[in-house]
Amino acid sequence: MTNFLFVASENDAINNCKVGGVGDVIRDVPIQISDRGDQVHVVVPSYSRLHLSGKLVRKLEIELKGETYVSCIYEVPGKEARSNITHYVIHHPEIEAGNIGGIYHHDEEPFFTDVVKYIIFCTSVAEAINRGVFGKLDIVHLHDWHSSLLLFLKNYHPEYKTLERLRFIYCIHNLALQGIRPFENSYSSLKNWFPEVNFSYEDLRDPRYPDCFNLMAMGIRFADSVHTVSPSYKQDVLLPSDAPEFIGGEGLEEDLRKADKDKRFHGILNGSNYHGLNEIKKNQLFQNIVTTIFRQLQNESDRSKAEFLAHTGEKVVPLVKKKPKFICASVARLTEQKFYFFKRTPESLLQILDRLAEVGGVYVLLGTGAADYESLLRDISYKRDNFIFINAQCEKVVNSIYRDSDLYFMPSLFEPCGISQMLAMRHGQPCLVHHTGGLKDTVQHVHTGFTFEGKTYDEKVYNMVESFKEALHFFHNDKTTWKQIQLNARNMRFTWKKSVDEYYRLLYSSNNLEVQIA
Repeated sequence: MTNFLFVASENDAINNCKVGGVGDVIRDVPIQISDRGDQVHVVVPSYSRLHLSGKLVRKLEIELKGETYVSCIYEVPGKEARSNITHYVIHHPEIEAGNIGGIYHHDEEPFFTDVVKYIIFCTSVAEAINRGVFGKLDIVHLHDWHSSLLLFLKNYHPEYKTLERLRFIYCIHNLALQGIRPFENSYSSLKNWFPEVNFSYEDLRDPRYPDCFNLMAMGIRFADSVHTVSPSYKQDVLLPSDAPEFIGGEGLEEDLRKADKDKRFHGILNGSNYHGLNEIKKNQLFQNIVTTIFRQLQNESDRSKAEFLAHTGEKVVPLVKKKPKFICASVARLTEQKFYFFKRTPESLLQILDRLAEVGGVYVLLGTGAADYESLLRDISYKRDNFIFINAQCEKVVNSIYRDSDLYFMPSLFEPCGISQMLAMRHGQPCLVHHTGGLKDTVQHVHTGFTFEGKTYDEKVYNMVESFKEALHFFHNDKTTWKQIQLNARNMRFTWKKSVDEYYRLLYSSNNLEVQIA
């Protein structure tokens, strides 16, 4: 039996610990590993709340800033009990709940608060490994920059030499977020937290900011194997970025090319969960939206937010009884990655809404995020009756969007893998996506959905609108082709079994590890 430890910032296998796709991966991959008969431990931060339902396993004394910090590791229940999987959280007062989904912080200084809390978290995990909390480990699978400090501790910290015998795998979920902070002269600096540790500045240095360390770069440089969450995103990040026409390696392309040359770098497509599809009731979308809005109104003290909720409710209530003739929908965090085209060229969204209005259609967009994106979408909601902006998070509404919409829209500037298109396709919903990253690997034009691309930014935006018109044309004028696209989408299977087979073959194998693929 191989003993695994998964270290991440999110875990949707426990309650209230998910913002994005990382949570889905950390929920689903351990299940596949445990089904093969191997043991999996999963650890995430507590964010000042997740430990409350847990059982204290051990207090951990760690040296940080020249002081002794005491953190606690708790075993917590999963949403479902699974043999061979154990879930843990690390609690410390400075590992705070963030203002993004109760997990991440959005600071004026990028990553200031998050780097601090993940330093405490990772050092606590290293101490838990030292103390044998997870038993005799074989493989540690790290996810994004939030966990990569373990590789700094492995390489430079004299207290954590035990980490050297373990095989470390590093997963890049989103290369655009790198955890960059100064080496010195900041509360969040490496020297502040590890004043007595001797390390190589050059090994940790950010390629663009020489006075800063880069946690994403640490993962790429020091892990035994590195992987992205789709084959096409791997190819993208080997090239330099030329934003906004192309988002590639974001300054780390040389590190990634070296890892690729060393045969340490792989692109493996994420999977999707295909269980329980029939549990989501059909034709509940607008009812669920109304319920969500009224619940929020009862608790909303901000007058402007309450007014917008009431405005949205007024548009949705009539749709409960009279369904629109076409429903386009999106679910995403409101960020540059997801909606840059709308922010820079709002006319493109207005053109899409006008075309929808001609056929009696609506566009439902659910999400929260950056203030400027929220403001833009609220303004457009006031201008267009058929734009329904749900500025909230609600799992029932999200599930109904995947179940009840006619077209799922993902105009991402870049996309490492994307999970939403898979969730929509499993219900037979065609997707309209930007032909980039993992979206290339999952959506085929006029076969399982629709795509757009272009050599210049203006060409991309123009083609986005034209592809939307093309999708509407097939829906209204070529029902035979539309139904075939729906069937093709429903029949696609991006299974985690296939993905984890590749994990075992490409990532988990080593000279002293027997690899078995179920």
